[in-house]
Amino acid sequence: MKEPRTLAGPGPLPDERGVLFLLVRRGIPLALAVISFSAATLHGAARGWWILAGVGALAAAWPSFLRGQAFLRNRTAIMRQDTLWANALLPLARWLGQEEAWILAFCGYNNLRVREAFLAQRAKRALILLPHCIQMSRCKAGILDDLQACYDCGLCPVGDYMNAALLNRWEGRITNRSHKAYREAREYRPDLVVAVSCTDRLLKGLTKMPELPCYVIPLSLAHGMCVDTDFNAPHLFSAMETLVEPRRLPARDIQKLRRDGIA
Repeated sequence: MKEPRTLAGPGPLPDERGVLFLLVRRGIPLALAVISFSAATLHGAARGWWILAGVGALAAAWPSFLRGQAFLRNRTAIMRQDTLWANALLPLARWLGQEEAWILAFCGYNNLRVREAFLAQRAKRALILLPHCIQMSRCKAGILDDLQACYDCGLCPVGDYMNAALLNRWEGRITNRSHKAYREAREYRPDLVVAVSCTDRLLKGLTKMPELPCYVIPLSLAHGMCVDTDFNAPHLFSAMETLVEPRRLPARDIQKLRRDGIA
């Protein structure tokens, strides 16, 4: 029989692994700018075209330097450009056998900038998006209709999240389709989304919702896609505590979930 989960308490947010994407996203345009301006000094007949190409390359690199409130104000345009880079180089990463590493580098780069933006002024209206596959496949609790239908048996991450959500008054959704998650997010209109999903869905979500700042956490696929998945719950708790204004209820007002075991 599966043993109940034990969790470490929330700590500082882990380091983001976005260096690879940053090197590509900023390095390629800057290298092209250097080549273009160098060529302009060597080829007088086409100097104007080379200078124009160099200015265009600098313009392509410029969004990667925006941080904080400047990043949030221009979020939609920046994310559309960044996801173009991520998707354009995805076939090469797949061919090299580094598809997941490339997507996680893009997600880490995104997370770093979202963290920088909300560390100065924390989000007041945040939404957590979780996939239905974190529920054990043999559990019959109807968490899609009512999150508090969770049995809190301690065997999957749903109960971990539910207890923390009740205590901290977090707003969250568990969905079984990506398009439902996007619709829920747009209807709620948060100033920050904290999303958990598998790596390819994280890339898709950042592409589909460029207007919403999203901090993303990858799933662990111990049993394959969409079956008894898991995620780093302390990472989620740390993200909420670090980036979102606290709304915690007094302990006397918290009603614990029932521990009936799974059906």
